[in-house]
Parts: sequence; structure tokens; C-alpha cells
Amino acid sequence: MSAENKLISLEFEVFGTVQGVFFRKHTVEKGRQLGIRGWCMNTHRGTVLGKVEGEPVKVKEMKRWLKETGSPHSRIEKAEFRNEKFIDSYSFSDFKVHH
Repeated sequence: MSAENKLISLEFEVFGTVQGVFFRKHTVEKGRQLGIRGWCMNTHRGTVLGKVEGEPVKVKEMKRWLKETGSPHSRIEKAEFRNEKFIDSYSFSDFKVHH
């Protein structure tokens, strides 16, 4: 399988005012709109943590959204991305909020 046909998986954590501003709801909507699968959740540190899987171009767009846009009332200080790697198949069937 060529790199163009592969999927990318990565973990993210978004810092700033991202809790109590519907950040997770908007993240799920954006992920589904892009055809990305994964999950997101609030942490006790006041951040939003998650994992995404999808086509490289879609994951790149999601990363930009997480870093620069977010929900309408959020204030993103920074977004960190970890463990980015190619995968052969999805491990999730949808994009959802973990509680």
C-alpha cells in the first residue's frame, strides 16, 4: 500500500479555554464532516485530549482546525500532536466524545 492510500493516526491535546465552550461537540462535528474517526474528552487539567484517524489530507485539516479554530467561544493557547503514524485500517467506527 502506498503512502497516499494509507491512513494517519495521531493523538492531540488542546490547551486554553477549551472546556465549558462546547469544544468537544464542535470537534466531533468537524471530525465527522471530514470523515475522520476517533474520540475526544476533557481532562482534569482543563485540556481536551483525543485521537484521530483518517486520510492524511483530512487529518492535516483537522490538525489546523484544532490548533487555530476550535469552537466559537474557545480560546486555544496551543495544540500538541503526538504519536503520528501511518496505519492500515481504522480502529474506530465513528468520532465521539469519551466521558
